[in-house]
Amino acid sequence: MSGVQTLTIAAGEDGQRLDRWFRAKFPHVSQGRIEKMCRKGEIRVDGGRVKPATRVELGQSVRVPPLPEPGEITAKPKPKVSDADTKLIQSCVLYRDDHIIALNKPPGLPTQGGSKQTRHVDGLAEALKFGYDEKPRLVHRLDKDTSGVLILARTRQIAGALTSAFRSRETRKIYWAAVAGVPKPTLGTIKYGLVKAPGHGAKGEAEKMLCIHPRDVDNTPGAKRAVTDYAVLSALGGRTSWVALIPVTGRTHQLRAHMAEMGHPIVGDGKYGGSGQENLGDGWGAQLGGELSRKLHLHARSLRLVHPVTGNPLTITAPLPEHMKRTWSFLQWQEGDVPEDPFEELE
Repeated sequence: MSGVQTLTIAAGEDGQRLDRWFRAKFPHVSQGRIEKMCRKGEIRVDGGRVKPATRVELGQSVRVPPLPEPGEITAKPKPKVSDADTKLIQSCVLYRDDHIIALNKPPGLPTQGGSKQTRHVDGLAEALKFGYDEKPRLVHRLDKDTSGVLILARTRQIAGALTSAFRSRETRKIYWAAVAGVPKPTLGTIKYGLVKAPGHGAKGEAEKMLCIHPRDVDNTPGAKRAVTDYAVLSALGGRTSWVALIPVTGRTHQLRAHMAEMGHPIVGDGKYGGSGQENLGDGWGAQLGGELSRKLHLHARSLRLVHPVTGNPLTITAPLPEHMKRTWSFLQWQEGDVPEDPFEELE
């Protein structure tokens, strides 16, 4: 058993989650043990208590409590990715070079593990090494039921650069969605703040974000400002419309909560639009009815960024998932009839 250590975050290590940094330093220590040490305050950064997801910064001091030697515990072997899952996740690759990998994440597949989630992109990334020693790293997330462009970094250094780019909003993400009714005006910005509502269950699995009027954000504990740009691309009478969305800020469930607050929930969104509410033409209700899918109709259509190594602009576009393709076909919406970036000419 080692004694207490104090380690300093070195160049190239900053920007990553504390638990990832810890596992890189002490691979024999399990994720569960790291989380327990954080809860008990045994791991500290610059003397303060931290969570496993806390991002470390250059020069910070990390208190490492006494740890067992590698031979004292038996680390659980990483579960092998099945042949079927290997084929699945590799088929999702949209773009790959020596530095980054872009996926078209399928709907229903979580980005990371969580409560009762054992199969997720982070775990399946073991099948995306393509000759590298380590699996690629996540630098942002998509909700479980949201499909589309998801970027992974192939090295720690690139992960740091991409994480910084996402934080400073140097990337441009455009989502496509089918929503109930037709937003008015057809082009606008939503500025409602968001605050987390109490969840249900031991770990708040069913947590939900509540919208707060901009004037009340500063006086609401835990509320954060959130901004979404939207544009209506096509409409079917007053019943449903195809919208493009840009999350100017990146809050949890931001697009879903904002559209529902406007009275135009995203089709298939049972959490924010009511799973039992059928849209009968009045603009409200998260289900179109009939043969159309009840799955969430929200897709990360494209992502534009500056390549962290070449410095060249890179735009990655993801095809619609099957359930949204069927809806688009039924409603006679054609992907080629709309601009890829309907907001560009406004800037």
